[in-house]
Amino acid sequence: MIYLIMGVSGSGKTTLGELLASRLDCRFDDADTFHSQANKDKMAKGIALTDEDRWPWLDAIHDAMQQAQAEGTTRVFACSALKKVYRDRLLNGLESVRLLFLKGSPELLAERIGSRRGHFFDPKLLQSQLDTLEAPDHLEAQVLDVRKAPEQLVDEVLEHGHGT
Repeated sequence: MIYLIMGVSGSGKTTLGELLASRLDCRFDDADTFHSQANKDKMAKGIALTDEDRWPWLDAIHDAMQQAQAEGTTRVFACSALKKVYRDRLLNGLESVRLLFLKGSPELLAERIGSRRGHFFDPKLLQSQLDTLEAPDHLEAQVLDVRKAPEQLVDEVLEHGHGT
């Protein structure tokens, strides 16, 4: 099973991903590690990425997801996956992927981003991400409320996965 945690910056993708992977005793991959240095530099300067900037990044994540599927391993990925076309590209040809959407208010997300230290994402880009977001519905993804504690969200993911 592959889990893909999506949402805008500040929604808690990394926190949830690390916790979920720990509970599942599997590997966690944050999409940030797949970005080129040029993309990181651009975002650090407050410049939003274009689709052309994103395609190689999304393809690298897709390749890692495809590898996990081929190996038959459980793996957790975190990626903003803001547009449906991005999700389609990430999930192309993959089976057994659970999409988890972290949803929160712009105010809470801005507060979280403002309190982060040492991250390359410029807080000014949050509005750009919110404007870009094509939120999945409950048929496409399990929607998770970021106001809840990360441990509670992991419980919800695992309970949902067992058909309860």
